Amino acid sequence: MLTTLAVANYRSLRDLVLPLTGLTVVTGPNGSGKSSLYRALRLLADASRNGAVAALAREGGLPSTLWAGPENGVRRGTTRVQGKVHTKAVGLRLGFAGDEFGYALDLGLPVPGATLFNLDPEFKREAVWSGPVLRPAALLADRAGPSVRTRVASGAWGDERFEIRLTDSMLSEFADPRACPELLVLRERIRSWRFYDHFRTDADAPARQSRIGTRTPVLSHDGADLAAALETIIEVGRASELAEVVDAAFPGSRLEVQTQDGVLSVSFHQHGLLRPLSAAELSDGTLRFLLWVAALLTPRPPELLVLNEPETSLHPDLLPALATLIATAAKETQLVVVSHAQPLIRALAAVTDVGTVELEKEYGETKVSGQGLLDRPSWHWPSR
Repeated sequence: MLTTLAVANYRSLRDLVLPLTGLTVVTGPNGSGKSSLYRALRLLADASRNGAVAALAREGGLPSTLWAGPENGVRRGTTRVQGKVHTKAVGLRLGFAGDEFGYALDLGLPVPGATLFNLDPEFKREAVWSGPVLRPAALLADRAGPSVRTRVASGAWGDERFEIRLTDSMLSEFADPRACPELLVLRERIRSWRFYDHFRTDADAPARQSRIGTRTPVLSHDGADLAAALETIIEVGRASELAEVVDAAFPGSRLEVQTQDGVLSVSFHQHGLLRPLSAAELSDGTLRFLLWVAALLTPRPPELLVLNEPETSLHPDLLPALATLIATAAKETQLVVVSHAQPLIRALAAVTDVGTVELEKEYGETKVSGQGLLDRPSWHWPSR
């Protein structure tokens, strides 16, 4: 389980270190940095697939995503504003730590004139260590520029150094089980992280279409395989859980999956109606709730499940049922829920233990509300 998340110089997240629990709710007013934190987590996951550079390119390149304020922040009441010249190396830093492993990366700009791809970030440093805190003795794999070194079985650093491209992560390009098996384990754990953000429910939404079904233990990000995912939940022995969730949200209703020539479709039976409704006929809120059901009752729980504003377009009466669904999923996987819906947060606190992190913005910088220097989890970035 992850216990700490750290982000530096990403949009409004100049220097943020968060504590994480089995179920962490990140909340705060609009514009406080919740979405930036969600994107930062996705960037960490992208690094394990060598997709961080492409993800940053979609956001306009590294310069567009870097913290735009003074490198040391703005002190309350100060009238001095730092000029554009930085005294320290500019870099976007992301990292996390848990009881077993920690990982940190430092992305920076290429050397001017060395390439025409001046917006592509380069990996300046990467580090993997054992335990919750970075210490020199705990390092398992260390990358400086293009050079990677790893520990050997005796605990000493190996004599061989491995070279990789500056735009590649060692998580994706260097995962030799003989050189550093822990690196391979960590990579696969990060790759299992799952993100869900704003399911489509418009008339042309993929979830409203009938499709050929295959066993689907993991709902796709667009919800196109909703019927197959629900049927998989039923066939793996969780039909009673599914029925209870649906009845709690829509009293007297039940769900079934029908097939015709291998094409699966959702049928939703509601009290008082003479025929079931198809996915194409469901209201946006009902369809979105069923998508959350398929995502959270997954037969293949990930190491980490991150939900971005799951309350969107849901009627307030559905939030207690959603909270129960999230609490059920938290028994099998670690969850981070980004939300500003206080009714959902209160409903979660009523059914399970929740670690709440409230964000606020001060002089353009995102901070954890009420967090002093002594309240921050212990964290150290690897130096360049």
